[in-house]
Amino acid sequence: MRDLLVYVADNNMAEAVAGLLERPGVHYAVGCAPFTFDPRMDIKVATGQNDPGLYTRANLLMRPFASEYRRAVVIVDEEWEGSPGAEDILLALRSHLDDAGWEGVLGLPLVVSPEADVWLWTRTDHTAKALGWVDWNTLEKSLFEANWWNAEQHKPPKPKEAAEWALRKGVKRLPRSSRLYRQVSGSVSLSRCEDPALMTFLEQLRIWFPLGGS
Repeated sequence: MRDLLVYVADNNMAEAVAGLLERPGVHYAVGCAPFTFDPRMDIKVATGQNDPGLYTRANLLMRPFASEYRRAVVIVDEEWEGSPGAEDILLALRSHLDDAGWEGVLGLPLVVSPEADVWLWTRTDHTAKALGWVDWNTLEKSLFEANWWNAEQHKPPKPKEAAEWALRKGVKRLPRSSRLYRQVSGSVSLSRCEDPALMTFLEQLRIWFPLGGS
């Protein structure tokens, strides 16, 4: 059996997870033991379902893989039309994982608030350059001036719209692409991660794959 299945709602989150876990020696950065993970095999996308479909049918979508994977993560954004909110999504995903074959500690439900785009915002030059800007200081100043962000906030309150604005206004005028998420998540230091869902994911990897084995 393979070590880890990650089931996501769309290509943006798939690319973000791929960038995070495909980096060389990722277990050193996470602080866990080595584990096998190939984004091409181990990330599944709920194609045509998006967040509402995965929220509703994760158990049906994931169940066919129960005999192939020891552990599973399912990730859904909080913000989408008709969303019941993070708490209810989390409870539903927990139930889906149990029903699909990953009961208790074998499965991890995650809700990203408000959406996957929040993982782009790292206050580093990696984010700035991925969005077509020269450096972070220049981008941050422009975001503040355009009222997309302020110094008291950890992330832009509308991360998707802020990213789209930055792509349009940057020096390179880049198109929006799922590869953007892979570029940022594969470059930024994991020690700088502040997003609660991402921090929970990394902590669960340490529990699943403890240093020294178990």
